[in-house]
Amino acid sequence: MKIVCLDVEGVVLPEIWIEFSKASGVPELSRTTRDEPDYDKLMRWRLSVLKQHGLGLKEIQSVVATIDLLPGAREFLDTLRGEAQVVLLSDTFYEFATPLMHKLGDPTLFCNSLVAAPSGEITDYKMRCRQSKLTTVRALQSVGFETVAAGDSYNDLAMIRASSAGFLFRSTDAIKAENPDLPALETYGELLAAIRAAL
Repeated sequence: MKIVCLDVEGVVLPEIWIEFSKASGVPELSRTTRDEPDYDKLMRWRLSVLKQHGLGLKEIQSVVATIDLLPGAREFLDTLRGEAQVVLLSDTFYEFATPLMHKLGDPTLFCNSLVAAPSGEITDYKMRCRQSKLTTVRALQSVGFETVAAGDSYNDLAMIRASSAGFLFRSTDAIKAENPDLPALETYGELLAAIRAAL
């Protein structure tokens, strides 16, 4: 039995931090896991930048409310969910992603949680588990699933490589150059065809 594991931001949603960076006028917040492989280092830095600028959960959620899906994402996901079991695996946070999941038809999402003070200041974050994407793929495999995975960032590489079939989707030139053995796809049609072939 096979299950498809997809990254979220960059695959079906725009990068939330990039959108917030544009809206808040704080360009340094546009840094993502496409740029920084060490997620803890990235998040600690993000929290310090938010604090420095007096930005918190309320401000981010107000921007999230304006974010739309990537063009074609809902149709792609609806088609895929009609043909296979699908789990979205993300290093984002339920406090950001939940409203966007409604726009996607409420697919299954495994992600992380934020810790916020009553003032709205984000003081910490809690990972669901260490190396959450790889750990989840391994757990699914341990209960009899064969995984097929796709993502765009450094934090997706482990789950892609651990799966029976894995794909880069709309990744950066640097990541593609560093991983020339991984199929690099650019359109939902290509991704859907590749997943169908793997299923």
